[in-house]
Amino acid sequence: MSVNRGVLAAALATLLAAGSLGIAGCGSGSPGSSVDPAGAVPASAPLYAGAVVRPTGSLQSAARASAEALTHQPDPYLRLLGALQTPGTGALDYGKDVAPWLGPRAGVFLTATGGSEERAVDRLVTLLEHGVLGSSAGAFPFADRSVEGAIVLDTRDADKARSFVQKLATRAGAHATSYRGSSYRATANGIAFAIVARLVVIGTDSGVRAVIDTTSGGPALASAPAYAKLAAAAPTGGLAHVYANAGAFGGGGAQRSVSGLALLAGSGYVNATLVPAPSSITVDADALPAQTGGAPGGLFSSSAQASRALGELPGESWLAVGLGDVGRTLGADVGAIEGLASLGGNASATSAESTGGSFSVKGLLAGILAPLRALGGEDAATRREFASWMGSAGLFTSGTGLLELRGAAVIDSTDAARSRAAVDLLGAILRRGGASVQSVKIPGTEAAVAVHLSGLPAELDVAAGKASNGRAKFVIGLGEQSIDAALKPSSTLSGATPFGAASATLGQGYAPTAIVDFPTLLGLFEGVGLSEDPSVAPFVPYLRSLTTLSVGQRDLGNGIARLRIVVGLQSSG
Repeated sequence: MSVNRGVLAAALATLLAAGSLGIAGCGSGSPGSSVDPAGAVPASAPLYAGAVVRPTGSLQSAARASAEALTHQPDPYLRLLGALQTPGTGALDYGKDVAPWLGPRAGVFLTATGGSEERAVDRLVTLLEHGVLGSSAGAFPFADRSVEGAIVLDTRDADKARSFVQKLATRAGAHATSYRGSSYRATANGIAFAIVARLVVIGTDSGVRAVIDTTSGGPALASAPAYAKLAAAAPTGGLAHVYANAGAFGGGGAQRSVSGLALLAGSGYVNATLVPAPSSITVDADALPAQTGGAPGGLFSSSAQASRALGELPGESWLAVGLGDVGRTLGADVGAIEGLASLGGNASATSAESTGGSFSVKGLLAGILAPLRALGGEDAATRREFASWMGSAGLFTSGTGLLELRGAAVIDSTDAARSRAAVDLLGAILRRGGASVQSVKIPGTEAAVAVHLSGLPAELDVAAGKASNGRAKFVIGLGEQSIDAALKPSSTLSGATPFGAASATLGQGYAPTAIVDFPTLLGLFEGVGLSEDPSVAPFVPYLRSLTTLSVGQRDLGNGIARLRIVVGLQSSG
């Protein structure tokens, strides 16, 4: 379940682009100047999100239908008006304050994040939580100056836009100042308000100055080679997109922070586009490698291996993920999952005691990831003993209740002797970490240990054996039944209906790498009481709106790889 949680979180983070910037909802209006905010954003910006905030025609109807199906609210985008509510300005009225001047397009960018990808992505996800998923109060992304940047809004009436900015600045107690001949207003704590080249710009002082620099002749993001190449390849019908230079965060290597961006693109560039439809939401995430001639990292790597690993998992799986070349990527994958799972903020950090016991989503996630974290260590000894024999991997969950729940991580081994020895080696590492570990005999395996970890209601079995196809496998499963299902499945996903449905949903040329059935997932959560867990409860109403998740990949050529995520929506009728 953990890896899929990461994939879902990535999709939700991209949905944020439509929410945090779609403050006008699906309201129509005159075309306006349609200035692309990316043309005013500095080329060095590591993170940028843009959106059509006044869609028309089929895009308007699709955006409204998908948003209403997801949130069950008549005008959900208006809740994100709080993105413009700077400290001290008070509540805003879209019809009176914003609609008269707002143009078709908007954007938000970050110029500096203190090297923390988590801080940057978390700030955007905060907008999602306070907007589409909750109260809009306090959603202004630069309120505490922990990140630098600005919101950039196209205008269709410069005079009315200027009046709005002056009103907002006055409420916030901002004083007049200037930079490079451009006048604007700023507060004592560094929040700035400006009209720059017919654009409304609200953000940190350095963010507003960056826009002034760019519109005065500085290099713009819209003309940056990686951004321009990815923008040209983006799908039609997009409502919003998020662009990131994942390599710009942190220092690199093992010290580089890992989160949603690393999970998607490794250290390269990614542009994720949201395409709404009445019965689904599609996110097309396109990636470029950091160097010409290189290969995209993260979830874009080894798509053929990942799809094959997915197809070999048990046919009754309702949650399944395939990963390619985990010997090279497992450490980063686990770090990315942990980063994405922590984006819920205080809710996900709630202690187990607050749920009335030790059985919590947080405990489950920590317990499941513990052995994978040990396998994915970056030190030389760990890579020699573990990474050296790892190939592709699959993760699956089946069963609809706690008693019949099955789940495992299944890793292909290129060296049966080494993966067999790895069972005891991993057990020793987990024992040193405080787990209870003992050797056991499991039919059909060559070596096995049982592990009892805090937070998990069932034992984890770690085993090495051979699958029905004769290939050596290393399995970490929830009990002996999960090990047996992983090594000797009665059927495989490659011939099951969910795999075929995912292929059809994704479209021609896409190799499925992950599937989820949300009604089964929600039913399991409710059956074992996890729907009341503080890290899950806020999302339950939205999970009820979803049917399936399908993830797949394909090569677009010209060095670009695409990861497609399609979330099905329940019929509103």
